[in-house]
Amino acid sequence: MKLEQLRKSMKMVLKETRYQHVLGVEEVSVDLAVIHGCNPRKAAIAGILHDCAKSLSDEELLSECMKYSLPISEGERKSVYLLHAKVGAAYAKDKYGVEDDDILNAITYHTTGRQGMSLLEKIVFTADYIEPNRKPLPRIEEIRKAAYDYLDLAVYLILENTLDYLKSIGAFIDTRTNETYAYYKNII
Repeated sequence: MKLEQLRKSMKMVLKETRYQHVLGVEEVSVDLAVIHGCNPRKAAIAGILHDCAKSLSDEELLSECMKYSLPISEGERKSVYLLHAKVGAAYAKDKYGVEDDDILNAITYHTTGRQGMSLLEKIVFTADYIEPNRKPLPRIEEIRKAAYDYLDLAVYLILENTLDYLKSIGAFIDTRTNETYAYYKNII
């Protein structure tokens, strides 16, 4: 599917603010791909589609997991919104014809990350956090600078910020996020 078709499809299924976010993630993903030597087209596709299931309700996400036989972890049962990433990857394959495993993984892990992410996975994970339409976040300029200079540092800082925020509000923290943080902390 062509990029313009994917954008049109996302405009139809997402709220305007979410659509603007997706365009921002696409743009930053392409920029980071060019800088870090990743395929820009793959980065654009993953950026456009990363939130393609974001508009679904918790009930719809659970239903789609059943439909696509997607496993649901204990953490995902506690924080059902996390499933938009897995369901999004299923949609990318089923509805938008994406066959590339690297793109599908970038969509799957854009929220929690995972240990040993591919370059494309790190790019989309980072772009999702730093794109220009995001509300101001603590240390965002430091993280943006790191994203262009040393991507693993940006991933680590994003995870650190995310964990600090989740702890501060007493929210559930998915095991994968903790494992990803420990992994990148060890690299840095």
